[in-house]
Amino acid sequence: MRARLRSERGFGLIELLMAMVMLNVGILAVVAAFSSGMFALKRASKISTASALADSQMELFRAITYSAIALDGTTLGTVDNTYKCDTTLGASCPNSTGSEVTTACSGSPLPNQCIPSRTITGADHKSYRIDTYITTTTPTNGRAEKLVTVVVRDGTALSARPLATEASTFDQSTAG
Repeated sequence: MRARLRSERGFGLIELLMAMVMLNVGILAVVAAFSSGMFALKRASKISTASALADSQMELFRAITYSAIALDGTTLGTVDNTYKCDTTLGASCPNSTGSEVTTACSGSPLPNQCIPSRTITGADHKSYRIDTYITTTTPTNGRAEKLVTVVVRDGTALSARPLATEASTFDQSTAG
């Protein structure tokens, strides 16, 4: 009887099945890790490109004088509800665009800093929407400032959370 208990006959198949199950679990865990990593890298790539686009849009305003910081008044009336109801600015829908700083921009095509909303293709060949908001604020010291806010969204999913937001204030020390 003891010889029969010490015999290893018949255990090969059970051990093989257990080893295959454990190997399957390990392989599935690695595949899941790669899959989630791939989605994280795609999202990080979009955010990185959107941040670069927001920064380049803001640089357009840093290169001009204080009096030239404004949006084209004629194109501001043609913007859609995504622009008018932007919750990242704390706006509620419908939001009037009457508080925007406007001017009559000239040029054909209009300079990019004058366009309130435009869709462009990023360096990653994906579509991005850049919305620019310019409002006037007066802090406690009494000197008027212009607040420029740039919001970048995925051009194919405008209702989704913005990928990048950048804001900067400009005062009259940037020349008149």
